[in-house]
Amino acid sequence: MHTDLPEVLRAHGLHVTAQRLAVMRAVTALPHSTADAVAEQAKSDIGAISRQSVYDALTLLTERGVIRRIQPIGSPALYESRVGDNHHHVICRGCGLVADVDCAVGHRPCLTASETHGFIIDEAEVAYWGMCPTCAHDNPAATASSISFNTTSIQ
Repeated sequence: MHTDLPEVLRAHGLHVTAQRLAVMRAVTALPHSTADAVAEQAKSDIGAISRQSVYDALTLLTERGVIRRIQPIGSPALYESRVGDNHHHVICRGCGLVADVDCAVGHRPCLTASETHGFIIDEAEVAYWGMCPTCAHDNPAATASSISFNTTSIQ
């Protein structure tokens, strides 16, 4: 994400507020984080911010394309600041670690559907599932039922 966060807000037609800036800083610092993790980070940043203010900011920032919301199967919504490039994600079945995976062809929609049903497809969302190196080493028998999503991310 661009480092001049107030300018990013203005470029998306948004007013600059302390709450929005705190949420943006939190999402940038903790990619692939839950709303609760973003709220805790934002609160530690500016002192006082309600969970509702965080949820409202996350919703607005997502709607305006400032941040991206993903929701892997079995996971709460996760937020990231990397937007506009149609990248995908790899997710650990053991610990829930999420990492970005670049689009294989380098442009949207990244994949071609075998049947469009008349839709004009402009984006594809892919989640690759597997085991991170740590979980594969520590517990090769881990299954999808043992997922516990964390807020750690690989960039």
